[in-house]
Amino acid sequence: MKKNALLRKRRRFCFLMILPAVILPLLFTYYPMIRGSMMAFQSYNLMDVGNIKWNGLGNFKKLFEKSIGNSFYLVLTNTVKWVLISLFFQFTIGFGMALLLKKKFKISGLYQGLIFFPWAVSGFVIGISWRWMFNGTSGVINDILMRIGIIQNSVGWLASKDTALLSCIVANIWYGIPYFTIMITAALRGVPEDLYEAADVDGANAFDKFFHVTVPSIKSVLLLTVLLRCIWIFNFPDLIYSMTQGGPAGSSHIVTSYMMQLVQSLDYGLASAVGVLSILFLMVFAAIYLVISDRLTKED
Repeated sequence: MKKNALLRKRRRFCFLMILPAVILPLLFTYYPMIRGSMMAFQSYNLMDVGNIKWNGLGNFKKLFEKSIGNSFYLVLTNTVKWVLISLFFQFTIGFGMALLLKKKFKISGLYQGLIFFPWAVSGFVIGISWRWMFNGTSGVINDILMRIGIIQNSVGWLASKDTALLSCIVANIWYGIPYFTIMITAALRGVPEDLYEAADVDGANAFDKFFHVTVPSIKSVLLLTVLLRCIWIFNFPDLIYSMTQGGPAGSSHIVTSYMMQLVQSLDYGLASAVGVLSILFLMVFAAIYLVISDRLTKED
């Protein structure tokens, strides 16, 4: 009897310990996700609460109608630019810095600290800092470019439709470089030196060693970091919202910042429709990530 009572007590204790881990995700993650997905199929505008009703695919159709369709197509185009341009330069520059960090030197510790610093700062804080730097009247970017003779007059980087998104991309590149630097540096330091020594014996030059030793040895890390970063960049409206809030005239919006604007305008139905499209996009990339990860694991 005592053993049974003790066993029941232990089970009750384990159940109570596990309960918060079950309830909290259900309450703060899955319920809002399900509720938001339901709103995507409703006419749900807080400016017209008396007319909340199911409208099927009406919100999705509205996104692509002529009245707002042009702006949403622009949002989609901006999102592609935002992800691809940011990813390319983050990866390229991060890889280059990782190669410099592969071997330690006198000021390597300081160098690492300077490179990793942006990764520890909030996206909104970085956005505010870069908004000041790109300021058309007192920004340091204009001052530097004018001093070295690239431009003659101040440019309103964030006030122009032609340069607002580009300015946000520049800030995002700076912010994301440490991610690739950290990950690739760790991968490079794990490549056995024996491989390079064997390549030297075979008469390989630096170019050959890079493409036939370095890259193949860290291929799995490169693929997975690129896929993960692609997902994060897509789902990272912080910089855009703190620098331009999608302006001017919506010219710098990406999908996730556009969704935030719709929430602010109290059109929860339309915002939820954009959110569902974002989730579908992220699910595709998550599936690609899992498939590639599984294949690389089997190869290893």
